[in-house]
Amino acid sequence: MMKTTLLAVILLCCSQLALAELNIQITQGVDNPIPIAVVPFAWEGTGVLSEDIAEVVSNDLQQVGEFLPLSRSNMLSLPKQESEVYFRDWRILAQDYLLVGTISRAPSSQLVQVQYEFFDVNRELKLAGEILTGSVAQVRDIAHEISNVVFEAVTGIRGAFTTQILYVVAENRAPGITQFRLEKSDYDGRRAQVLLESSEPIMSPSWSPDGRQVAYVSFETDLPRIYIQTIATGERRQITNYPNINSSPVWSPDGSKLAMVLSKDGSPDIYVQDLRTNVLTRVTDHPAVETEPSWTNDGRSLVFMSDRTGQPQIYQIELGADSWDVERLTYDCFYCAKGKFLPDGVNLVHVRRQTRQSNTYSIAILNIETLRVITLTNTSLDESPSVAPNGSMIIYATKVNGRGVLDAVSIDGQVKFRLPSTTGDVREPAWSPFFN
Repeated sequence: MMKTTLLAVILLCCSQLALAELNIQITQGVDNPIPIAVVPFAWEGTGVLSEDIAEVVSNDLQQVGEFLPLSRSNMLSLPKQESEVYFRDWRILAQDYLLVGTISRAPSSQLVQVQYEFFDVNRELKLAGEILTGSVAQVRDIAHEISNVVFEAVTGIRGAFTTQILYVVAENRAPGITQFRLEKSDYDGRRAQVLLESSEPIMSPSWSPDGRQVAYVSFETDLPRIYIQTIATGERRQITNYPNINSSPVWSPDGSKLAMVLSKDGSPDIYVQDLRTNVLTRVTDHPAVETEPSWTNDGRSLVFMSDRTGQPQIYQIELGADSWDVERLTYDCFYCAKGKFLPDGVNLVHVRRQTRQSNTYSIAILNIETLRVITLTNTSLDESPSVAPNGSMIIYATKVNGRGVLDAVSIDGQVKFRLPSTTGDVREPAWSPFFN
């Protein structure tokens, strides 16, 4: 009974989870996507590669909704280097950009060398080009890196194709028996890897700023406790063992602290634990429920949800300030929660239920200077937003046909894609930082 009560308080609304494979489906793109020709890379090695680099790049660019790759069957030629490119041919096909390349591998070697060149067709100008080297197992990573270069050259925004996501899934093994898993994958759901499997709930995954560790809550001891796990080795350590609720861990920007929710002193409040000294500092002290902390970009303040006015709203408190000296950020909604700032430090991503009569929970952005609100989603049960490290996309959990899936939306609401599950539900996504 105690475990059930604690789980309900932490989640505020609890969902069943199920293991599933994720694959991107584009649900909405820009009205006039950028035409681009990604020519199949010439293969000058022995054997067959497991990944088609040009196909991976095309999928990356198409999946973010801003590009329209040309079908290979419509290409007039298949150049592999600049000397073979005739820009007139690509202008006839109404292509704005062109990517060509070559892959080579020496006999008996596990290393591949990828040389690519990227062109502005209308200006007949080479925008980028380099030689990348990696193992056969890293071909997909090389393709994602090329996608990053192309995306930034065209949009001016750093690409996030080499990032990853965490999410919680579970497999219903039998009636009343669920196996929970913490998984990570590429941003597009590919190459999933199980980090932790348990017969008890796992929740609230959070990346360390360097991407080497994750923090999460596990009920493996029958009570919620916070753990940190090193991804490369699988080494784990338990961070908290306080009575009652231990939840919502989130790393400080410099990686030295964890903000969390504890109820060891009564009602749930926000605390910060120094990971070097283990010193625990109480940040809020209020009889209301205070939960869902997130850090401001400078690491000096925390944003959190509180129902101190009777309904969940988002507040901000500067570390070291009096626990009652908080600033309320949301006013014009019946329910506002899960607040997280975009990299600009001005726009606040959050979950919003506009009125008491409405049963719709949407992902929205609040500009805290102008108070303008942009609602980004139109599904009804959207939750757990997480921002891509380049600030261009937000991934979140929602329900479609009664099952949990992960959706992503651009910060202007124009581009949307879905990572649906083949079976069951997927919840609580967390987008990784850049890894370099």
